[in-house]
Amino acid sequence: MLFWPYIFIALLIGASIWAAPRVVRRAFRVPRHRERGTPADRDLSFETVEFPTERGKRLFGWFIPPRDEGPQPVMAVVHGWGGNAEFMLPLAPMLHEAGWGLLLFDARCHGNSDDDDFASMPRFAEDLENAVEWLKTRPEVDSVGIGLLGHSVGAAASLLLASRRDDITAVVSVAAFAHPAEVMRQMMAAKHIPYWPVGRWVLRYVEKAIGAGFEAIAPRNTITRVRCPVLLVHGDRDRTVPVGDVHELHARGGTHVELLVVPGANHFSIDRMLAHRSVLVDFLRSTAPKGDSSG
Repeated sequence: MLFWPYIFIALLIGASIWAAPRVVRRAFRVPRHRERGTPADRDLSFETVEFPTERGKRLFGWFIPPRDEGPQPVMAVVHGWGGNAEFMLPLAPMLHEAGWGLLLFDARCHGNSDDDDFASMPRFAEDLENAVEWLKTRPEVDSVGIGLLGHSVGAAASLLLASRRDDITAVVSVAAFAHPAEVMRQMMAAKHIPYWPVGRWVLRYVEKAIGAGFEAIAPRNTITRVRCPVLLVHGDRDRTVPVGDVHELHARGGTHVELLVVPGANHFSIDRMLAHRSVLVDFLRSTAPKGDSSG
């Protein structure tokens, strides 16, 4: 009889180890929001497209051709966690007017794209890379003029992908965090999950699940390896990712990294960027390949 308490404890520990991954995945499940509008609502001609990504999945997107004839610069645009292509639409007319074609798409587990067992920032980067490769097959696209624009997790994924490739012409990062572990610790604190021992185990489990260490994919580190021009955009009232994160990224980036802090903007104030149209347009025109007609 004296052994029963120990057997019970062992069974309890075993059940916890079995159940914990499922609990973690459920806690960080992506809320799916499907598009209700289209680029036509902003007087933009577009094509609804699908293209493949990793693990046999397919991604949904809108391709907005460049306004001018011939191969032109095009930007792959990706939303943040729980978002979709429609969330990024407020920027589309301004980007298009600046001479860029656009591919706005849904990452896996988001919008109208295929589901997967989980979403993660590295998988956002995988989807973004497949978007770049798809763009290179289009005759309207200048293959040396592909830029990236991402919001939040999508911004971190944009920096990660740009740090790995030499053929990205520019990155616009909106509301990127400096380190994913710090964001996750904030999320767990908001859910009253203690860091020790639960939170620390969760972080280690997530690293194993996504197949990447946080240090390797953290924007504070990837930005040091990005060679193309970068524009960092952040709201000074962002409560999800503190504005201090973007100042850190700017300090760690080189002379090719520019900073735009938007007064009064929070984490989701995409439309407030329009008040700083001249900064964005000047950046995009200065980074477009020479010989295009966007100027």
